[in-house]
Amino acid sequence: MDSDTRNEQSPEGVGEPQPSGQPSQARELVHSASINSIGNVASRLLGLVREAVVSGIFGVSGATSAFDAVSGVPKMVYELLVGGMLSAALVPVLSEYAADDRQAELDHILSTLLTMALVVLGGVVILLELTAPYITPVLVGGFDDSLLATATRLTRLIVPSILIYGISGIIQAYHYARKKFVYPSMGAPAHNLGMIVAVLLFASQFGIESLSISMLAASGTQLLMQLPGLKGTKLRLVFDWRNPAVSRILKLYAPVVLSVVISNAGIIIDRNLASRTAVEAITWMNKATFLIQLPLGLVSMAIALAVLPSLSRLDARTELDKFKHVFGLGVRMTMVLIIPAAVGLLVLGRPLIQAIFEHGAFNPADTQASLNALYLYLIGMPFSAIDLLLVYAFYAQKDTKTPVVVGVLGVLIYLAVGPLLAFVFHWGYLGLVAANAAQLTGHALIMLAAFARRFSGLRDLRLLDAGWRSLLASLAVAVLGWGSYQLLQRLPVGGGYLVRLAMLGVALAAAGAGYLAAANWLKIGEIASLVRVVRQRLRRAA
Repeated sequence: MDSDTRNEQSPEGVGEPQPSGQPSQARELVHSASINSIGNVASRLLGLVREAVVSGIFGVSGATSAFDAVSGVPKMVYELLVGGMLSAALVPVLSEYAADDRQAELDHILSTLLTMALVVLGGVVILLELTAPYITPVLVGGFDDSLLATATRLTRLIVPSILIYGISGIIQAYHYARKKFVYPSMGAPAHNLGMIVAVLLFASQFGIESLSISMLAASGTQLLMQLPGLKGTKLRLVFDWRNPAVSRILKLYAPVVLSVVISNAGIIIDRNLASRTAVEAITWMNKATFLIQLPLGLVSMAIALAVLPSLSRLDARTELDKFKHVFGLGVRMTMVLIIPAAVGLLVLGRPLIQAIFEHGAFNPADTQASLNALYLYLIGMPFSAIDLLLVYAFYAQKDTKTPVVVGVLGVLIYLAVGPLLAFVFHWGYLGLVAANAAQLTGHALIMLAAFARRFSGLRDLRLLDAGWRSLLASLAVAVLGWGSYQLLQRLPVGGGYLVRLAMLGVALAAAGAGYLAAANWLKIGEIASLVRVVRQRLRRAA
């Protein structure tokens, strides 16, 4: 489609010329999301290398499952004390102080938050170091004494990263509030790069413990990437917890604490149940989850973080049309990118797992077990993508209670389905995966109903139109992606690792080109807007 052609069937503001000097909301969203996506692309590529290195060295075993389980401890604590606060309270409140004439206030608030984090997170780290032997049986109660001892050692090595992640997360929120997306977007690539280097350096000397050491090093590299963005920011140690902004952040986050606790409880239960199905189950599930998180991070998270500051500055009570326009644009953009990604994973899941993981100690049986989990996770993947934006929409309007209630319902769905399928119907770990897919699907549908009730319906969002068009265009992904890979396999070029990787790259390129062509034919305006921005950036670079 020509970049100057008006697309009459495209959503409002997408694909339409704008007055000079007034960039459209679509262009601003794509610009912000593209910055996030650049970092995500770099992070995911390095993540592929990280997973390939770890899988090749350690394969799949009870020890890798122990690490996969306890590596979630810093993440759970971080989400409880900082991560859940980031989108629910930190960014919405800090965005109000992001104007140049309020920089001194913003610096004071940031100083207070960082000081509080040092005190609280430092205490948590000490507590976890002392109680590690009592934590690991809760996480992996199905393991024997030897594996429990390994899990305890891994936990004690890894928990200091909580403090580093917490400081980094608060600084990320500061950058997001100021719409400075470059530093946060580069944090994740730095994290993966740090872990790759550390694993290669320490694996031969420390064995499985090198994974915990490497995660600690990775948290440090992520923090270091945030620091240059603080240039000119005046920070100091101050414990002004009565500051109005800090009080509002804590007040907004209070209901979210319950949601995070329930979510973490769900993760703990999932890990505990998985440890009772097979000692390798947690690692198989993690490999499939990694592939699901590739497009979710590139698309859903990038768009959601780009939308959140804009939604936070709109009051839906007085600017409902603008609020729904920005939100609808974000959801449609997510849908038209995540649906073809899900189809691509469906038809190319096996060669992807083989290319990334199946070498060294990772064998074909591990590939099949991970692939089975991937197929079931894919059911909930599109719902998970739009669910994040739905949660952020409520957070942006300072409503943190609704997502909490829906989060509780989601965990109840998992508890009703998971043990039944895993142990009564003997699906094993796949029953837990199916329950997770049911949880994600149910959570998103309930959130959609809550959004419709709160914000006067869903009709203005034009979700069905974007959904059926992207699903129809994704047929090209299935045909060209699967077909091209099958044809390439018949060529007399050998079956080495690099050859398989090249075949997969060609198949993915064919699938992507097919989707772009089909999207153009079906007049998917969000894709046209994305292509236009990419072309403009390439012209500027040239």
